[in-house]
Amino acid sequence: MTIDVRALDPADWDAWYGVLEWAFGGLPESTEERALWRGLTEPERSLAAWDGERIVGSYGLFTFELAVPGGAVVPTGGVTMVSVAATHRRRGLLRRMMARGLEDVRAAGEPLAVLTASEAGIYGRFGFGVASRGMSARIDADRVAIARPPGADALRLRVVEPEAELARCEELYHRLVPGRPGMLRRRPGWERLALLDPKQDREGASARQCVLAERADGELVGYARYALKPEWAGQVPAGTVLVRDLDAAEPAAYAALLDFLRNIDLMSTVSLRARPLDDPLTHLVSDVRRCDLRVEDRLYLRPVEVGAALAARAYATEVDVVFEVADAFCPWNEGRWRLSGGPKGAVCERTSDPADLALSVRELGAAYLGGASLAELARAGLVTELRQGALDAASVAFSHPLAPWLPHGF
Repeated sequence: MTIDVRALDPADWDAWYGVLEWAFGGLPESTEERALWRGLTEPERSLAAWDGERIVGSYGLFTFELAVPGGAVVPTGGVTMVSVAATHRRRGLLRRMMARGLEDVRAAGEPLAVLTASEAGIYGRFGFGVASRGMSARIDADRVAIARPPGADALRLRVVEPEAELARCEELYHRLVPGRPGMLRRRPGWERLALLDPKQDREGASARQCVLAERADGELVGYARYALKPEWAGQVPAGTVLVRDLDAAEPAAYAALLDFLRNIDLMSTVSLRARPLDDPLTHLVSDVRRCDLRVEDRLYLRPVEVGAALAARAYATEVDVVFEVADAFCPWNEGRWRLSGGPKGAVCERTSDPADLALSVRELGAAYLGGASLAELARAGLVTELRQGALDAASVAFSHPLAPWLPHGF
């Protein structure tokens, strides 16, 4: 039977989302969680694959803006809620939905598409490269001290219900977005994601709390959302502080918040996930070996319009390079592109000039935010230097002082 792929009718959302739940293990989500994702779903940008009267595939897009090197915040399509029923695998259904979705991104004038991957091996064939990685840590709170830089002792820390100060925390988050490549500027409604805390998913932890770091005049300069998971090793407390969010506008606030989390009574471990690779904690802790640091892939990115994407960011140094780009999935990107620019901006246009570097759009996506260098990719055989010296110059130009960071999934 022919499978029909069409825009999601809001009336079919429950069935559509149910297919997604089954694809991710079949455990039903809480009413609270389903309500949140229903409110965030953009039906006009979502696809349902129908086999007769049954939905057998799902695909969604979120409307985001992504911070890129130079401080610009660029319109971006967030690919999400992708699934194919086990009965309909290997029929090209994912390819059909992805092709249509990326055409939607292009038509919307969004030069970039991003996603987070449940399985790392799926999306490279569609041109997505790993553009940012995250770090997790489990700090041994009993044996690790936190350095407190100047100003930390002058801040007031205050524990509140997360919803009570949600608007102020979201405003601080939005102020931080342009300064860190990879962060998402979110549409209204996304702030509720930070409050999602269904009891069935706590696994023995407490309800979430929020600690604020404020100046004497009341200005908010940082916050952390966390839960406590009490445990005992015999008669010895061995609980864990589960940190959900930690955002700070200055080093003193970050250190004060981290030190607060380390000193909570009856807790022997502080667990943080999805932190940037250059997170300050690695320099603030007294013993980094007792922090169990691990790295994972986070944000996958692909330029949907190569020229517009490369022109949307700034570059660390002046650059003039011609790329020979391969992109079989979005063939309008194939060919040679001249990138000229620097710290104040750039232009990127088609050219017939000889190419300096040859690569696929996936490698452009990996290097776009500065998370992977073009030279690093060349050492893996994924970028070819065609003009001597072009690789080093372009690698430096694409770099950024801060590691790209995606604070939360979508």
